[in-house]
Amino acid sequence: MSAAARLSHGGGASDDAPPFSSNRLLAALRPEALAELSPYLLLVDLPQDAVLLDAGGDVEHTYLPCDTTLCSLLVVTADGQEIEAANVGREGAIGGVVSAGFKPAYGRTVVRTAGRAFTLPVQRLEEIKARVPAVADLFSRYADVLIAQMMQTVACNALHPIEQRVCRWLLAAHDRAGDAPIRLTQETLAQMLGVQRTTISAVARTLQDAGVIHIGRGRMEILDRPALEKRACECHDAIEGHFKKVLPKVDID
Repeated sequence: MSAAARLSHGGGASDDAPPFSSNRLLAALRPEALAELSPYLLLVDLPQDAVLLDAGGDVEHTYLPCDTTLCSLLVVTADGQEIEAANVGREGAIGGVVSAGFKPAYGRTVVRTAGRAFTLPVQRLEEIKARVPAVADLFSRYADVLIAQMMQTVACNALHPIEQRVCRWLLAAHDRAGDAPIRLTQETLAQMLGVQRTTISAVARTLQDAGVIHIGRGRMEILDRPALEKRACECHDAIEGHFKKVLPKVDID
């Protein structure tokens, strides 16, 4: 349990423990299907910047973020840059989703917004998927929308101006964080989007001057969601639209 062992256990039996419904995939399962998973779900605290999976490491655990927890799936370049391919929050799962585990991770997964997550061994999840079709179908559908998000991100990074890309990322983060501030430095956002920090700073100032966001130290707050949507490209709506078609019982926001 290498990744989970480095984290502090959240004490799933405590009064403040989030319900299984705090993850939208778990919430979409019928009680009898959820009952197959629940004995193996461990609640853990995920601190900001924790590495859940690293490139080349074995995928041993699946994580299901709760509430406002947000993680980035990153491609790590030869010179150490970390480019975001997708982000995952309470609508999804991390680890063994596409490959069914038991294989080295291709990229790195980092916690962007600290919070809690349910976790279980990938091997146990695969055993349950083999005997419970509803669980297998749910994770198969989620794998589809995760791949779609990655494909759309590739197109967005290649074709759209940086302001639209920043707005798209902020919309995705806002979907998961709600009204809570997005705790992320401009330097980290710049690295994830593959641009210079000065470029992100210029875009952030433009958005702040327009009353769309407020910039704080290591945090951004969305002030005007409709204005942010108008400034973003079509990629956020495309991803969300596909999500709702493939997983109609799972809300992304």
